[in-house]
Amino acid sequence: MIIDFIDETNSVSEDYVTMLTNLLNYAAKEEGITAEAEMSINFVNNATIQEINRNYRQKDQPTDVISFALQEEGEGEVAIIGAEAPIVFGDIVISVEQASEQAVSYQHSLAREIGFLALHGFLHLLGYDHMTEADEKKMFARQEEILNGFGLSRN
Repeated sequence: MIIDFIDETNSVSEDYVTMLTNLLNYAAKEEGITAEAEMSINFVNNATIQEINRNYRQKDQPTDVISFALQEEGEGEVAIIGAEAPIVFGDIVISVEQASEQAVSYQHSLAREIGFLALHGFLHLLGYDHMTEADEKKMFARQEEILNGFGLSRN
């Protein structure tokens, strides 16, 4: 899978980028996703993600991760035609500040938290959601299964 990383914070190390690349490629393989698929991950601060959250979700507060799926068809939208075009899943935005705070709060590594958030966003791009209790159980179980299979446990 092709992943474009954009670090607006200049704080995410190459080690984290490598780990996320490997994690998301593992997740893509587990989900049966083609290697030609594309997506982006943007690392931002709390002020930027709060602005995005306010503008797109009408929630004027920072959050940890937001996903923008490009493969979803909204009501009244026309399907994209063209098998030769690569699949572009969309964009994931992660607040590095929020991830750091949550890693401390949950008492695990920043790598685990950023990996969790990136995978959470990726699963949203694939259509997983947590709007109902049943969907939440399914999504969170899948997240844990992939994180543990990859070797990114909570400790």
